[in-house]
Amino acid sequence: MQYEGVLQKMPAEMGNPIQYFLLFENDFLNVNQVLDQQVEIRFLKYQCLNCGEDRPIYRQGYCRSCFFEIPAAGEWIMRPELSTAHLGKEDRDLAYEKKVQLQPHIVYLANSSNVKVGVTRKSQIPTRWIDQGAHEAIEIAEVPNRYLAGIAEVALKEHVSDKTNWRKMLTNTLEDEDLFAWRERLKPYIPREVADYYISRNQETQLHFPVLQYPHKAKPLNLGKTPEYTGRLKGIKGQYLLFEDGTVFNVRGNEGHYIGLRAF
Repeated sequence: MQYEGVLQKMPAEMGNPIQYFLLFENDFLNVNQVLDQQVEIRFLKYQCLNCGEDRPIYRQGYCRSCFFEIPAAGEWIMRPELSTAHLGKEDRDLAYEKKVQLQPHIVYLANSSNVKVGVTRKSQIPTRWIDQGAHEAIEIAEVPNRYLAGIAEVALKEHVSDKTNWRKMLTNTLEDEDLFAWRERLKPYIPREVADYYISRNQETQLHFPVLQYPHKAKPLNLGKTPEYTGRLKGIKGQYLLFEDGTVFNVRGNEGHYIGLRAF
């Protein structure tokens, strides 16, 4: 099987295990179907996800000029507490910002490498947890806009991590945690504006990833330094492809790279 196209975040479907897909312009690959096969990845050029030009990718799949211009790369994406659409204040494009920011958001706890707090749009549950490689997650609060979710995250990360240790996540060196107990411990630190949106129901999401073998030590594949790589695919977790020799490839981290891919 041969494919060619620009890398974008892998869509995923809940299941046991989770199903992953690579989407190309005129084709797609269910990545689960090539587990335990040799996979060849060749870097061919760049293709900015916004302008489509062959320019070096700066961040999030965008070239430098697009990253600093388009509304989809505003600082509030990574720092929700900077959202201002609820005040009618524009960052780059108020119509776009209202569409994204003024919708229900979830503040959550997830366990991928450790317990972490995070924020996502309600429509992105459980996709966000899949992308982070979390094996268990619960909701803390459902709020009506991104700003409220952001200030809750800022308050709670004083008491719990807001980062994932990707190496621990990929080597599966993690522990089960009582997320309900964590939520109760964190409840007093939820900002007053968010307190009424607290979720107390005892519902936990368990996630099962298609992994045949975890690496003992994860070695990231950098297409800039290694434009061609071939290895036996042993698993998919988060947005990573895991190979038999310990190489791990972050698909989302390489968005905007136009590649050739062959499975055999």
